[in-house]
Amino acid sequence: MRAVQTLAQINNNCVHKFLEKCRSRQISHRSNARRISALKRFFAYLHTQNLLSSNPLSTIDTPRIGSSLPKGLSVEQVDRLLTPPAISSPLIQRNYTMLQLLYSTGMRVSELVNLPLTGINLTSCFIRVTGKGDKERLVPFGIPAGDALSSYLDSARPLIMKGRRSNTLFVSNRGKAMTRLRFWQIIKEAARAAGIRKNISPHSLRHSFATHLLTHGADLRSVQLMLGHSDITTTQIYTHVDEKRLKSIHQKFHPRS
Repeated sequence: MRAVQTLAQINNNCVHKFLEKCRSRQISHRSNARRISALKRFFAYLHTQNLLSSNPLSTIDTPRIGSSLPKGLSVEQVDRLLTPPAISSPLIQRNYTMLQLLYSTGMRVSELVNLPLTGINLTSCFIRVTGKGDKERLVPFGIPAGDALSSYLDSARPLIMKGRRSNTLFVSNRGKAMTRLRFWQIIKEAARAAGIRKNISPHSLRHSFATHLLTHGADLRSVQLMLGHSDITTTQIYTHVDEKRLKSIHQKFHPRS
């Protein structure tokens, strides 16, 4: 193909040649989609400014990249992550209580760091979460998370607060609400201590919460309510199951396996 000297020389054939070159260089589908989207906007602008007689990308469809599956943890990895070190401190106790509660409820990290003291009911084992759009929901938590919360409230939190007052459940060593960034650091530190090499985030525990519930038989609607999804199609991404389980189900129930 001849070298293009001016914008006016770029036509549909040039665009296809460019995309073929991208594919030959093994550029990802997602990157190509971003390139096409940016080029479409650029040439549309030139066309509206009468700098081009037509948009050479007007007939090029942006490829569908689909939704990537969540990156969760196995049950064994979660067990390792939630096991606190032998030597503890008020801040370490706070950190592992937060991890326990995050996995037990599937909250978003923003919901976790902003939880008020009044949002916890240790008797009924429910928390009141304020999610997106200021929508409130009740989410249950399990016994391990409840035990960790009781211990944190009785011993660790008073030592962190040092007589100061705050309505926030999880506080920093300054007695203020913790930032999302700090909790990102905490979960990465805990992962390293647990020997988990994969790159995880607070959302990894939310993914694991949903995936593990569905894998063990929970219904989609209940998981949707606990996660605070307004649309059940958002929750459906968690209905993937691991390949080994699919294979075992096929072998167990298919008449010609």
